[in-house]
Amino acid sequence: VVTGGASGIGLAISQRLARDGAAVAIFDLDGVAAEAAASGITDAGHRAIGLNVDVTDRARIDHAVEEVAEQLGAPLILANNAGQASFMPFLDMSPEHFHQVIEVNLVGTFHCCQAVLPHMLEAGWGRIVNISSSSTYSGTPRMAAYVSSKSAINGLTKTLAREFGPRGVTVNAIPPSFIDTPMLRASAAAGDLDVQASIATTPVRRQGRPEDIAAACSFLCRDEASYITGQILGVDGGRS
Repeated sequence: VVTGGASGIGLAISQRLARDGAAVAIFDLDGVAAEAAASGITDAGHRAIGLNVDVTDRARIDHAVEEVAEQLGAPLILANNAGQASFMPFLDMSPEHFHQVIEVNLVGTFHCCQAVLPHMLEAGWGRIVNISSSSTYSGTPRMAAYVSSKSAINGLTKTLAREFGPRGVTVNAIPPSFIDTPMLRASAAAGDLDVQASIATTPVRRQGRPEDIAAACSFLCRDEASYITGQILGVDGGRS
């Protein structure tokens, strides 16, 4: 299961896991895009389905996980990628906006983990990879809601790793930085980010690609990564 899997980082993860041999369920708020992304994967000779899922809707998540189990088999890999960016001066931020970002980024991750973990525990094997953010290392002005939610995801990752490691489930997080995605382009177009300035201060001197995150996610989902859990694996060109 890949949440927010129809575009950007989520799409790259979906495509990479499919190439690795996994049957992929793409959960996305845009159901049409989810189906289109799944069709692209099946056209390439792999197995995939696309489902319209709002990660803030627990009932829909539970139903979608049942659909995955029926159509593809028990979901034993979960990539929590769905998220909402937010740039807003802290003193202008309403409680409602803060809660909305927390609901999508953090509570959505909670819902999806809780929905799939029973399948993993029954199988005695599971992989959860949570996409957080490099902004959690130092904080970012005007991103209080976003950074708070992503920092909490790192804490949730470590806690679940300790709780479910004895039962065969690993839980890790990847905090990306300045990845070329539709979300980042929209933020740059709005004047919230200076991509070229960010590249200039990145040791590898380039912007990240969705495939960079997908490659790390792919590794963490393999049997070879069974001794890696509770880790925050920065894929950010050395910025952190």
